[in-house]
Amino acid sequence: MHKRRLGKTGYNVSEIGLGCWQLGGDWGGMDDATAREILSTAVKLGVNFWDTADAYGGGRSEQLIAEAEPGNIGVHVATKLGRGPGIALEHFSRETVRETLQGSAERLRTDTIDLAQLHCVPPKVLEDGEIFAWLDDLKREGLIRHYGASVETVADALTCLKYPGLATLQIIYNIFRQDAAEELLPRAAVADVGIIVRLPLASGLLTGKFGKSHHFAETDHRNFNRDGQSFNVGETFSGLPFEKGVELVEELETMKPRDWPMTHLALRWLLDQPAVSTVIAGVSRPEQLVDNVAATERPRLFPELTERLARFYRSKVRPHVRGSI
Repeated sequence: MHKRRLGKTGYNVSEIGLGCWQLGGDWGGMDDATAREILSTAVKLGVNFWDTADAYGGGRSEQLIAEAEPGNIGVHVATKLGRGPGIALEHFSRETVRETLQGSAERLRTDTIDLAQLHCVPPKVLEDGEIFAWLDDLKREGLIRHYGASVETVADALTCLKYPGLATLQIIYNIFRQDAAEELLPRAAVADVGIIVRLPLASGLLTGKFGKSHHFAETDHRNFNRDGQSFNVGETFSGLPFEKGVELVEELETMKPRDWPMTHLALRWLLDQPAVSTVIAGVSRPEQLVDNVAATERPRLFPELTERLARFYRSKVRPHVRGSI
C-alpha cells in the first residue's frame, strides 16, 4: 500500500482509507459480522486510516473499530464531533466539546484520539473561531493528538485554514466536484494541512452501477436525503439530481480507459492530485475495498484525459450541482 504524509500530523497514511459511516448501520442496516469483515480486510490490505464519527450509528461505528484493536496494528483512527447526540449544532461550548470527545475516546478504548475533526459545523461557528482554541487546549491536555475539520464547502475550508493549529481538512472532492483544485488545495499545501477526500465516488454514482430506476433502502441517505431533505443537499450524490448524475456517468464511460472500471477512473483522478493525502470511500462489502485499493496500482491519467475531465466538469456537471460548492 502506498502511503502519503497527512499534513502536520506527520502520520503516514494509506492512499486509500476507509470511511466508516456504514459500519454504524446507517446505510441500510449493515450487520456487525460484515462490518468486522470489512475492518479485517482493511488490515490485511494495509489500509491504515479509518474515519468515523460519534454520530455513526450513535457510536456503534467507533465501538466496532475499538473491537478490531487498531492501535496494535498501526491504524490511525480519526473521529468527528458536532452531529452526534448531546451536542447542539448552534450552541457549542467548551464543556460539550470535551464531553463529546471523552465519549468517543471511551468507545474507541483509548486515552488520546489520533485526530478529532469538526463534523460539518455551522459556518458561523468556524468564523467565530473559539472552538479552535478549545481544541488547542484539549490537544495540550492530551485528549487529542491533532485536530481538523470536515466541511461542506470550499468557503468553509478556507475559513478553517486561518487557524494555525488545524492539521487536516476533510472535503467533498471528486470528478463531479472539482472546485477545490482552484484555490483550496494550493493553500492547504502551503499551510501543511492534510487533505482527506470524502465522497470520492459521489455517493456511489461514480461506480457506474446505478440506473435511473434504482431504489435505495429506506434508511439509506441516498434515499432520504437525495434532494437535501435531511441535511446539506450538496452531500448526497455531490449535489447532483440522481437521474442527471446517472446520465453524466454514462458520458464518462466513453472517456475512461477501455479496461478500467469506473471506480478506478474516479479514484486514480483523485490520487493524481499531489495535495491529496488519503481518499476515504465507504464500502458495504469487503470486495469493494479490495477494488478501491487496486486503483492505486493504475498508472497516472494522461494529461489530455485530465484536461478533458476538467472541461467536462465545467461545462456539463457544475451547472447542475445544487447547494453551495
